[in-house]
Order: sequence, then C-alpha cells, then structure tokens
Amino acid sequence: MNEPLTEPQVKTEIPGPQSRILLARQAGRESNARAYPRRLPIAVARAAGSLLEDVDGNVFLDCLSGAGVLALGHGHPELVAAVERQLRTFIHGLDLPTAAKDGFTSAQFEMLPAGMRERMRIHFCGPTGADAVEAAVKLCKIATGRGDVVTFQGGFHGSTHGAMALSGLLGQKHGVANTVPGAHFFPYSSCHACPLGLLPDSCEVNCAGYLERALTDANGGVNLPAAVILEIVQGEGGVVPARPEFVRRIRDLTRELDIPLIVDEVQTGCGRTGTWFAFEQYGIEPDVIVASKALSGIGLPAAVILYDERLDVWEPGAHTGTFRGNQLAFAAGVEAIRVIRRDRILDNVRARGEQLLTRLRILSDHQEWVREVRGLGLMIGIDLAHPETGSPASDLARAVQGEALNAGLIVELGGREDSVVRLLPPLVLTEDEADFAAGVLEEAITRLAPLQKKG
Repeated sequence: MNEPLTEPQVKTEIPGPQSRILLARQAGRESNARAYPRRLPIAVARAAGSLLEDVDGNVFLDCLSGAGVLALGHGHPELVAAVERQLRTFIHGLDLPTAAKDGFTSAQFEMLPAGMRERMRIHFCGPTGADAVEAAVKLCKIATGRGDVVTFQGGFHGSTHGAMALSGLLGQKHGVANTVPGAHFFPYSSCHACPLGLLPDSCEVNCAGYLERALTDANGGVNLPAAVILEIVQGEGGVVPARPEFVRRIRDLTRELDIPLIVDEVQTGCGRTGTWFAFEQYGIEPDVIVASKALSGIGLPAAVILYDERLDVWEPGAHTGTFRGNQLAFAAGVEAIRVIRRDRILDNVRARGEQLLTRLRILSDHQEWVREVRGLGLMIGIDLAHPETGSPASDLARAVQGEALNAGLIVELGGREDSVVRLLPPLVLTEDEADFAAGVLEEAITRLAPLQKKG
C-alpha cells in the first residue's frame, strides 16, 4: 500500500472482496439516493494524480475526477502543502477578510478576461454549485425587480429546489410538489438531436430565433425575465457544446432587452475546456458567472458568483452560508492557479482533449452505435444511440462503463437516459494516460456494440 501508484491494473473481479464488504455496509446505512457506487462498485483506499486504488489493490485511471473537481488530480503535493500551511493558521472564517481569502479573490479576478476585471464583484456562497446558482438567480431578481427565468432544455443547474426547477432533468422532479415557479424552458443548440427537428447545415440557428421571437412578441406568452441562465457546454445533459452563433445571439438578445445573462460554469470553469472559462471561446462577456467545482483544484469545496457591479444590490446578509469562508479551499485555489500558469496546464488540456477527440471520433466513422463524439477540452462525451431508431442506447452505455471499470478505467454517464459515456479527467492527464483511456473505450465499444439487439 505504500508503493507509489504508477499505472492502472486490475487484480480481482469488480467489486473485489474487500470492496463488497464496504459496499454492503454502505447500502445498509446510507440513503437510497446514493448513486456512484451503484455503477462504480469500488471502495477507495487511496489516490494520487490521475490514479485511484481500491481496497482490493486494483488501480484505475480516474476519468471522473470527483465529478470534475480535481483539476490537478488527487493529492497534488504543492496544493497539499498549501492546505497544510493554512490548516495550522486559520480554517473557518465566515465572510471575514483574511490573507487567504484576499489572495483567492485576487487570483480569480486575474483569471477573468482583461476587459471584465475592473467592473466585476465576487460573492462567496455556500460551498456548492447549486447554492451559487440560487445566489445568481436571487441577485438578478432583486436587481431587475422581475421574477421569471429563462433556461434551456437539457441543462442541469443543481438539486436544490430553485436550481432543480431550472434543470431539464424530469426524473429529479418526480414526486416533488410545489417546485419553484417561473422557469421557462427553451430549445438549446443540441445539433446532434435538434429539438426543432432541423439540420445544422440548413437551419438559421432557429433555437436562438425562437427565444428572440418569444421575448419580443407581445403575444409571446413570456414576461421579460429576471435572467437567462445558460451552460456553454451542457455537462450532465451529455457534453453538448453550444454553437457559437447560438451563444452570441443569446448574448445580443439579453443585452438588447437588458436581461442579465448568467453563465453556469460550475463544470466548465477553472480550465476544464482549455480556457479558464468556456465563455471566453465564444467571444462574449456574461453579466454573472457561476463557479464552483474545481475552484480549489484539490476537491475542497468552494463556490462563488462573479457579476457586473451594476447588479450589486444586495443588502447585508441577503445571501449567506455558514461554510462560505473555507480558508483551506482559498489557499489551495491560489496555489492551483499558480501551478496551472507555471506548468501551462491549459495547453495540456487543449492537447489532450484534441488527442482524445481525434482517436475516439474514429469510432463514429466505423461503429454504427456511436452517434457522435463531442466535447471541448477535457470534457468529452461519446453519444451512443440505436442505429435504426436513434433512441438512446442506455444499456450499451452502462455495459461500456462496466467493461471500462474492469479494464482499469473510471468514466461517467450522462445525457438522455444516461446514454453518453463521459470523460472528466484531471487537467494534468498525460499523453500515455489519454491513449490508455481511448484504447479501453475503443475496445469496449467495439466488442459490446455488436451484442446489442436491433429493431
């Protein structure tokens, strides 16, 4: 157990005997809402970098990385050292100013596009992306005096009442009465399965045009909203990057109608797509940015909203949270940005992302069950669909995830009916590790797809 982790290797069946014991204990005591152990039946012993070892000695390449929070992988030594230093100094600070918090704030502003730095404010939320979404929407409602929110089909913004109401996933809402009213869902630019039944080569970004007409038509049925909330790349929705024209038209529309645009960068932020924020690749500037997951770079929770100062209408205590002053996360976050800059990590994200997309897209050329391989940076999805009906191939996706785990690779599922195999590896993924991941998935899909029933 003291030997360093060097490469994936699976020695036992999955789950192994020791994992089965802990999984059984968990099942007997934890909520039925637990999710990851059902499809990834392992109990973790330790992890380092991009590798994770279970209690049975099996080592896996972790392309889930804590649902994208581990920007620099498990236990990055320089981040651990920064946390240890802060641990001996001050840990919990509410919203009191500290050197760690001040350094974290400065680092976040420095990562914004130059034109935005001087006019933005930062608000520290309870340490989850969902709470930051709640804060963003609350801020826009207070600032505008309006109550409705425009959101998009396929989007996901969290599991709290307000964030859930803005998410497209219906399964979360089943059995939940009195959801937050005022959410209006519009088509997203999901060109692989257009919600309007159009083709990208011949449409005129009609999804954006539909929203434009609805919000400018006196009979459109939608009041001028307090905000429009948008994911640049829908993550849980199946790794769906928006078309640039769609995003730019939404930005132009919201600016013209004086509607604050909230960009949810909880999953795409902190370098995941190859720029610090995904919106930078689309040539827009949002009014509000929601960030959380990878802010600390090491998995310590933190969440913020960054917003235009003209929206700063909060009264003292308007949005609070006991754990919004996580000094350990602040110290780690400052160090993470320093390492990301020093080691040119964003260059690696772009290179490894292109490497994975190039290899995996060969599957869509030769394997009829692969509808599309898509993504941005190290946020990649393999969309599996029935070749004749186009319906989601959920059974195949689950089988591929299981086969990958048996081969030493951890991947996630998402999209409609969990039919998209998703990769969210650490941003420090190496060329050899990317080759390993692509090879495992190529082999699994090639072997399992012919076993699926047609018709």
